[in-house]
Amino acid sequence: MLAIEIRQPGGPEVLVPVERPRPAPAAGEVLIKVAAAGVNRPDVFQRLGKYPPPPGVTDIPGLEVSGIVEQLGADVREWRVGDAVCALLAGGGYAEYCAAPAPQCLPVPRACDLIAAAAIPETFMTVWTNVFDRGRLKGGESILIHGGSSGIGTTAIQLAHARGSRVFTTAGSMEKCAACERLGAERAINYHDADFVSIVRELTDGRGVDVVLDMVGGAYFPRNIETLALEGRLVEIATLQGTKAELNIQAIMQRRLTITGSTLRARPVADKGAIAAAVRQHVWPLLDSGAVKPIVHATFPLRDAAAAHRLMESGVHIGKLVLVV
Repeated sequence: MLAIEIRQPGGPEVLVPVERPRPAPAAGEVLIKVAAAGVNRPDVFQRLGKYPPPPGVTDIPGLEVSGIVEQLGADVREWRVGDAVCALLAGGGYAEYCAAPAPQCLPVPRACDLIAAAAIPETFMTVWTNVFDRGRLKGGESILIHGGSSGIGTTAIQLAHARGSRVFTTAGSMEKCAACERLGAERAINYHDADFVSIVRELTDGRGVDVVLDMVGGAYFPRNIETLALEGRLVEIATLQGTKAELNIQAIMQRRLTITGSTLRARPVADKGAIAAAVRQHVWPLLDSGAVKPIVHATFPLRDAAAAHRLMESGVHIGKLVLVV
């Protein structure tokens, strides 16, 4: 099969099309004939040598795919050959075939084609487990979402808005801010021009927000603390601007704040399966109806994975990038 290999750590040019053996599904897995694969920031970190796959996982990048079930491993009962699915992976998505744990597969939503479906699993499961599980965001509460024009951001804005929350977000241009507001953000703040702490405080009459979803880290950490309301929750999912920050412990104590976060890739299949089941219950009706949808900025042939990575690193995209097989 055709697959994309990381020849060595480096720039997008190290993503090279190669021939690899077709994987065989183990017990509890399905073999998927891949139609499309989502491109995610962790793929870039893996290419740079900063995010190696977990032990026992293929070195082929790619954390989400859509396609058709080609073969069932032993003990798989919930899927049949020929089913159209999208799936969360620990790796292996940049290929014509991949093996996926059956509990991490979901049916392609009725309102989505296979290309759009490839942009769902990683982002929607990440948002669900962090915003609504760990962050405990409820209807009537408020949230600040950083990186609102990213794949995670566009997903979080739509889901929080659809579930009845006030949504504020940050983005890096007027065009991106406008896109975020079209998706349901009450106010998108251009972080180049304005201080999100003061604006959020003003918009909430000094109260602050109940949840902050952050993928920036570094200097944003103390500013996020300032932005939270009493009993607020800060959820960290990435550290694009650094892993170190100063912490005012008294502010956390006095406002009874919660700081949490998670990663998804290395978690066991049982954990990911439980997240997938929750997403199917709570989010799939919104996807089936078209009330929310994955935002796909551009598609590329699988062989042109390097071009997709160049676009991702440029930062000009809004939503997801997808490789088409």
